[in-house]
Amino acid sequence: MSQDFYELLGVSRTASADDIKKSYRKLAMQYHPDRNDGNAEAERKFKEINHAYDILKDPEKRAAYDRYGPAAFEGGAGPGGPFQGGQGFDFGSVFGDIFEEMFGAGGQRGRGGRADMRGQDLRFNLEITLEQAYAGTEATVRVPSSVSCEVCHGSGAEAGSKPQQCPTCQGRGRIRAQQGFFTVERACHTCHGAGQVIDKPCKNCGGQGRVRREKTLKVNIPAGVEDGTRIRLTGEGEAGARGGPAGDLYVFLSVRRHQLFEREGADVHCRVPISMVQATLGGNIEVPTLDGKMARINIPAGAQGGHQFRMRGKGMPIVRSSQRGDMYIEINVETPTNLTSKQKELLKEFEKAGKTSPESEGFFSKVKEMFGG
Repeated sequence: MSQDFYELLGVSRTASADDIKKSYRKLAMQYHPDRNDGNAEAERKFKEINHAYDILKDPEKRAAYDRYGPAAFEGGAGPGGPFQGGQGFDFGSVFGDIFEEMFGAGGQRGRGGRADMRGQDLRFNLEITLEQAYAGTEATVRVPSSVSCEVCHGSGAEAGSKPQQCPTCQGRGRIRAQQGFFTVERACHTCHGAGQVIDKPCKNCGGQGRVRREKTLKVNIPAGVEDGTRIRLTGEGEAGARGGPAGDLYVFLSVRRHQLFEREGADVHCRVPISMVQATLGGNIEVPTLDGKMARINIPAGAQGGHQFRMRGKGMPIVRSSQRGDMYIEINVETPTNLTSKQKELLKEFEKAGKTSPESEGFFSKVKEMFGG
């Protein structure tokens, strides 16, 4: 090929290895024969960019190309062979890094198929109280799951026998098949990716190596967790088939709404009703806190409804921290109801004795000024 390899891949001569790889992947996807059925020009282009990438991805070959050009690989000494005589070029190696993106294959290479036998992850929804979220707790959960068979100990084989190496894939769990001019790797059809076959399957689990059971687990819930927190228990999901690795269990927490407290991040709010007399004269009142104790706050004389009192460090703990949020007490001044005749008379006399509502008086004075008296 006379065209410059860098031009073929659409990169500069100073491009990094990552830039070259990204450009190659994009072009390989564009000109792949499976996406250009019967297009001879696309097939030719595909071969050219693979040849160029095979040279430029190798630091030593790239250095030789930069110094001597294509002549460095003529005469069958380099990967140019497949376009001249079909020797010295490994299509499986060149295409390996795009298999996973295009076909979902290649990613399981060399694992013996064990990743295919991994158990499923499980989800468990757990509701806790705000007090439990405040103090932290240990919860017991029962989860329907698959566990390792106690008869065959997860192997799937009957007692006295054991799984044998799969004769088709030689225990790899995957096989390679030639499709045209490139190689595709897939899960073995004989052992279904396990790498082993069982002649005498366990009667208890049917050769699966696992059975359905309900698992009882302890979940440690740290103090300060929020609604929607996810706790991961590694290896506590479903057991893997035939001794494969177990999945994980994810516990999703929801915090039950409280009848007195409302949480906002690490802070806690509580609305406390007080009488008109308490708000007018002031004094001390006791309010509840999340630790189950009562705290005392001082209400100043003439306090208005909606006023908030801040209690530092009385809010929620912050997970993995020694800090705590604050608690805010908002007072709600109640208007007296169901008054007796005597109480009504006393209030009327109180009203006649003098002006006691400066804010309302100021408001209506402004209204009179606005509308000309």
